[in-house]
Amino acid sequence: MGGSGAASGSRDPGGRATGPPATATTNGENPRSKRRPRRRAVIGWILYDLANTIFSIAVVSNYFPVWIVDDLGGSDADVALANGAATAVVLVVAPFLGALSDRPPGRVPLLAVSTALCCALTASLGSGGLAPSLLLFVLASIAFQSGLIFYDALLPAVSTEANRGRVGGLGVGIGYLGSMVGIGTGLAVRAGGGGEPVIFRLTALLFALFAVPCFIWVREDRPATPPPLGHGLLAFGADLRRTMKQVRRYPPLVRFLLGRVLYTDAANTLIIYMGIYATSELGFSDREKDVLLLAGIVAAVGGGVAWGRVVDRTGPKRALFAVLGLWAATLVAAAVIPLLDLPRGWFWPVAALAGVALGGTWTADRPFMLRLTPPAELGRFFGLYAMAGRFAAILGPLAWALVVDGLGWGRPVAVLGLLVMVGLGAWILAPVDDSRRSWPTGIDAPR
Repeated sequence: MGGSGAASGSRDPGGRATGPPATATTNGENPRSKRRPRRRAVIGWILYDLANTIFSIAVVSNYFPVWIVDDLGGSDADVALANGAATAVVLVVAPFLGALSDRPPGRVPLLAVSTALCCALTASLGSGGLAPSLLLFVLASIAFQSGLIFYDALLPAVSTEANRGRVGGLGVGIGYLGSMVGIGTGLAVRAGGGGEPVIFRLTALLFALFAVPCFIWVREDRPATPPPLGHGLLAFGADLRRTMKQVRRYPPLVRFLLGRVLYTDAANTLIIYMGIYATSELGFSDREKDVLLLAGIVAAVGGGVAWGRVVDRTGPKRALFAVLGLWAATLVAAAVIPLLDLPRGWFWPVAALAGVALGGTWTADRPFMLRLTPPAELGRFFGLYAMAGRFAAILGPLAWALVVDGLGWGRPVAVLGLLVMVGLGAWILAPVDDSRRSWPTGIDAPR
């Protein structure tokens, strides 16, 4: 059901882009270029989305966390700290990487290097004990998330203003296919008697194979005189300060971003720990767990389509609150099953509901954000949207680990903690009006 996001732009849990890059230095568009991107360049870029989603679902969301806890004797806290450390590092270095990508040799070579590092480290997973495996995962995740900064910034190189949404949408759809490939690979390995180390090696191989067309076919328009690296970093700092100052002029948008941290906390955390919950708490076998997650992915695809129609008919706020209500029901059911010792088979519809809720979360909150954002500041404020998602990816797992390992209250109570996050997010969002705004022309245009 997805995995880690990027530090550059907001991404859904399948690793797919959901907004513009977070740094102004990674727009990547040369306004002098009028050529239409070649079709094979578009195909290569989309295939990379499939490639990185295979890693996201197979390593970040599914097999690695379960392997750490069930096979290596690790804890939920180990998984949380590993994910949080990688995301925090990328959050800090993202401005430098964005500025670096504006200079020769360009984004495609940097993407190739980061991908090669991620694949090599992923293939090495399983070659040591708990500590070496956690270290390898952190390094692989840093390489993965760093690569997404360069990848997101390549979208202008493979699209035009007229078709950018369609190209990005194709990446989303193919990304879900990558999730299915990742789970299917694990099921095939298990059917042949293999374990997680084999899955990690095949994941690295598939990531590399599907990524290669992007490196070969995508071509960038580079500026004739690239800006100095220091200039890019200073520009990012000044831009971030200005953005934080300006966003305070829009209280509804501030409330939305705060609420988003909380409900994405719940979604991202459940994605990371759902596999562990199914095997360690409910007693599912590894194969049953994989099929369970596959069912959730299929439900997420259908949920995204269905919730899109709901958003169009009712508006983004009402749709998002319906999604949050579904999350609340899902989390209550997930906690009650082990607490009351109910049959584990009852968790199958819970997993499907979680998938539907997940698809609705990303379908509803982006239009909500758009209703609250002045068009002239869309890219700038979507950077804050991305940062909210990154903080959520760090805080949620750490809160889960505190409840499970620090306080010893158990995973069902941690699930109820996610319910509290959803409730607080809804409470913060309740006063926000999502009616269409008539923004004055040029409002808050960059000066």
